[in-house]
Amino acid sequence: MQAVVCEASYFVRERRPLVLQLRGITWRHTRGYLPMVATAQRFAELHPDVSIHWEVRSLQHFADFPIQELAKTFDLLVIDHPFSGYAAKHDVLLPLDQYISASFLLDQANRSVGRSHDSYNYGGHQWALAIDAAAPISGWRPDLLERAHAVIPRTWAELLDLAKTGLVAIPGIPIDSLMHFYMLCGALGEDPFIKRGIVVATEVGVRALGMLRHLLSLCDPACLFSNPIAVWESLSSGNTTAYCPFAYGYSNYSRPGYAKHTLDTGGLVAMDNRIVCRSTLGGAGLAISSRCQEKDLAVLYAQFVAGGQCQSNLYFNSGGQPGYRMAWLDAEVNRQSNSFFRNTLKTLEDAYLRPRFNEYHNFQEAAAAIVHKCLVEGGDERSVLKELNQLLQTIQKDGDEE
Repeated sequence: MQAVVCEASYFVRERRPLVLQLRGITWRHTRGYLPMVATAQRFAELHPDVSIHWEVRSLQHFADFPIQELAKTFDLLVIDHPFSGYAAKHDVLLPLDQYISASFLLDQANRSVGRSHDSYNYGGHQWALAIDAAAPISGWRPDLLERAHAVIPRTWAELLDLAKTGLVAIPGIPIDSLMHFYMLCGALGEDPFIKRGIVVATEVGVRALGMLRHLLSLCDPACLFSNPIAVWESLSSGNTTAYCPFAYGYSNYSRPGYAKHTLDTGGLVAMDNRIVCRSTLGGAGLAISSRCQEKDLAVLYAQFVAGGQCQSNLYFNSGGQPGYRMAWLDAEVNRQSNSFFRNTLKTLEDAYLRPRFNEYHNFQEAAAAIVHKCLVEGGDERSVLKELNQLLQTIQKDGDEE
């Protein structure tokens, strides 16, 4: 039988030489990688002379690898918002407000999940578009809690009681331990970095470190070396831990069929003073290197990805976790994700925004190691607070502040 040859115009156009190419870097997970590949593919279908190639790095490198090095190689960068302050001081990223219309940016700001959009605005410029929103949330296995005759904890005391049964896991690698520390300080009555050169009042910080160390002592020691992905993977595939009180949320594990078991999700516990813990805002922004040779094209692609139509459909459907608030309220998005977005939206809207001053990212990396060492090896919490304050004062000596 003779083969049928299709000569549709689409295929004719696809064979034309590619003349415009962009290269991007994101992090290694379905949530971080697949939506970028899917949006790049669709964008190339709409613009046949374009090719966008995405590469991945580890979650740890997403948090701390210097963007100035990435910007030398890549046109498109998926970044963490604390790098905004560095961008404001150095010619490394495009100030998107000089390339994107005010009306588009206003729409992004008005429909942001919490302060996600604002987190990339520093020094009078917008350094990235909030294509992804995240913060620590709680997650659990209803079947395992039921089997253990346990209930979802509502308070810190109830969380400790559940942890004593061996059913609790939290991510405790350095960066996550520092984020938990920030969260607990706020819940104890003082957000970090209120005063220049002081991370937090000594008594608050000492108590927060003690609480975090106590909780981790009741969990599997492996938690001290687990990131959020590892915790969600374990919770959704194993039969030992049933509850995570706070870890950066990944909606993928609440989508039926993604993992062996589908997770339920919700907000955070309250302290004895009835103040509910406030997560530390995360998420991801799409930035453009100042060295990009195809700036207008990169800006067009960034708007395509961040736009409401893409965020609520293609971006989510390909495994992404949108930064656009309307997607979080979308009935179909929630139906496909076990109501992950509806159940955790308030937690993200209440989340604490980290500092973004120039060199904060260097403070964060060093401070995380200090906190983690205390949790792993023990030591005097007051000495840890003193070391954190000295580090902050050294970082801020150039006069840069929020």
